[in-house]
Amino acid sequence: MFICYVFSSFGQMRTCKVTSTKERRFTDVTYKVIIKGMTSCEERDILNGITGAVNPGEVLALMGPSGSGKTTLLNLLGGRLIQSTVSGSITYNDQPYSKFLKSRIGFVTQDDVLFPHLTVKETLTYAARLRLPKVLTRQQKEKRAVDVIYELGLERCQDTMIGGSFVRGVSGGERKRVCIGNEIIINPSLLFLDEPTSGLDSTTALRTIQTLQDIAEVGKTVITTIHQPSSRLFHKFDKLILLGKGSLLYFGKASEAIVYFSSIGCSPLIAMNPAEFLLDLANGNLTDTSVPSELEDKVQMENSETETGNGKPPPAVVHEYLVEAYESRVADTEKKKLMAPLPLDEELKSKVSSSKRQWGASWWQQYCILFCRGIKERKHDYFSWLRITQVLSTAIILGLLWWQSDSKTIRGRQDQAGLLFFIAVFWGFFPVFTAIFTFPQERAMLSKERAADMYRLSAYFLARTTSDLPLDLILPVLFLLVVYFMAGLRLSASHFFLSMLTVFLCIVAAQGLGLAIGATLMDLKRATTLASVTVMTFMLAGGYFVKKVPVFISWIRYMSFNYHTYKLLLKVQYQDIMPTVNGIKTDSGLKEVGALVAMIFGYRFLAYLSLRKMQLHCEA
Repeated sequence: MFICYVFSSFGQMRTCKVTSTKERRFTDVTYKVIIKGMTSCEERDILNGITGAVNPGEVLALMGPSGSGKTTLLNLLGGRLIQSTVSGSITYNDQPYSKFLKSRIGFVTQDDVLFPHLTVKETLTYAARLRLPKVLTRQQKEKRAVDVIYELGLERCQDTMIGGSFVRGVSGGERKRVCIGNEIIINPSLLFLDEPTSGLDSTTALRTIQTLQDIAEVGKTVITTIHQPSSRLFHKFDKLILLGKGSLLYFGKASEAIVYFSSIGCSPLIAMNPAEFLLDLANGNLTDTSVPSELEDKVQMENSETETGNGKPPPAVVHEYLVEAYESRVADTEKKKLMAPLPLDEELKSKVSSSKRQWGASWWQQYCILFCRGIKERKHDYFSWLRITQVLSTAIILGLLWWQSDSKTIRGRQDQAGLLFFIAVFWGFFPVFTAIFTFPQERAMLSKERAADMYRLSAYFLARTTSDLPLDLILPVLFLLVVYFMAGLRLSASHFFLSMLTVFLCIVAAQGLGLAIGATLMDLKRATTLASVTVMTFMLAGGYFVKKVPVFISWIRYMSFNYHTYKLLLKVQYQDIMPTVNGIKTDSGLKEVGALVAMIFGYRFLAYLSLRKMQLHCEA
């Protein structure tokens, strides 16, 4: 059985005493994936027996060409991959991975997953309030966020929005440092980073790696993947793992890598960046590199067809030679070094083995923090000039078309019924297609934050759905203030506010449908298609176009929030005037209110179950 050890110390704050173990280890890590085809399943090796160790205070770099398995290895060590296909086990301080560790390990993903409309200070402050221990006060958590800002050199841009594709914000290097700050804010003893220099210029990348080195110098362990660093970056790493096609080609001090490969006959023939030389070897490319005599003899003994046109051995042969050279000369010695058990503090070991999650805030605090964050993030979208113009221009056009309509005549009431039906359709259609984007767009953020155990899913869901309500209900008020009085509907406070309440119920019910569709499908194209068909069906069955729906399909109208909203609006306007309007009885309307309330909670419950299912799948 293969066993992987990753040891870590868990200090509470940078000012606290750090309890260190001697080293962090991983031995013979093997990982496979099963690729399902139309008629058969294929098992593919991603990692083949990776062994290594890293001490506190060191930076370990995982290098290799694309597809070599370095990100997979990083995710395995960070507990971010399903471990059912891992040969052996991965343990931390001689204990298996537990939920306790999720909130104690820092993991920076390759993509910068941040909210674009929050400032740097707001981003780090919310992270501190959610992730730091409960024993700290709000002021202490906010001070920690400010300290991290100064540690990472972000004080000049702390009040600048993060920005994104359509929002101007901080630079790429500053955005990457904010991502790092989100993780080091909890003072983790083990920090993982996936391609932290991706997309950065050489100077910014060097500054980022220097930041990681500073973090390691205070007793932390830093493990990072790196694609093709400059020579200056390469010399910043303490240890190096070089991977090729999932196999280990080198593990040891980064400064001794060239010496090792020279000892097996692979020396650079010209002056070059050590990282370029190593990546050429990992790709099986011996251009500008000496060919080992053993490899030359092996190639000459084989058929001449196995040689390339320039007389160099093919990449597959080079790869096989490098793997065999490492296994025969180094691997056994390294494994023997790693087999010796480490003396560990029993209290520390018991903490790591604990399966109990440690939340940084209570459920109510999580809800309040996420609620405030949600309003700050989305107020820019909700109150954009485009959205306000869309709603107000529609309201003015409706007001002009139904200008001071007469409710005393049958023709006038029929015209007003058309207006009321349009209001029911508009405020059913609009919220559905706004809410559809909620969870698919935030999926990456939700997965990242839940992987770090920042909050409970229930707190996030309730905060996310309720923080939309204050924003979603402002524009309908403006809409009705324009339409209601321009169209000459009943000028009574009770009738106006009952109409407003009816529209609110419709909006919240329609939002629930959009949330449910988006959370269930998690794909914008499919969700938009399904929502279009559903809303169109609800509109046609809404009681205005077809008065008598065939029995076998009549059940659809009772699921339509347009139908119930239309009936309620008619009852509000004409309940005390006439018993029937357009074939609809103007009774109390309690059934319609009950149906809309059931939709409000029912659709949201379905959305929550879909998110829970997604989370369970991710954590399986």
